[in-house]
Amino acid sequence: MSLGTRRAAVLAVVVCALALALAVPLRTYVSQRQELASTAATQAQLTGEVARLQGQKDQLGDPAYVEAQARGRLGYVRPGETPYRVQLPDGVDPSTGAQQQASTATAPWYSELWASVSGGGG
Repeated sequence: MSLGTRRAAVLAVVVCALALALAVPLRTYVSQRQELASTAATQAQLTGEVARLQGQKDQLGDPAYVEAQARGRLGYVRPGETPYRVQLPDGVDPSTGAQQQASTATAPWYSELWASVSGGGG
């Protein structure tokens, strides 16, 4: 072999050794950066959740809010007050008060029964 060929071979071996020596730390660095970004995103999410829960805790410490929840959810009233509860008939939408259309078939019940017995499906 000539001197130039030997130098090229030694240079190739040195370059390969450097590439192998740098590959593992570089891969570790990249994976740690990804893990750090994921952890930072999780921390931001948890910080937001802690703030939301702290606000909820502060609300529950307010007697006016607790009273409003008890009145709205549980139907509590103060002594001396008269509670009223409006019951709408079936088929009436409470938000609009409009009568809802029945979505059932107009066939009488006995024809549906006969269809199911005779194997017609119904």
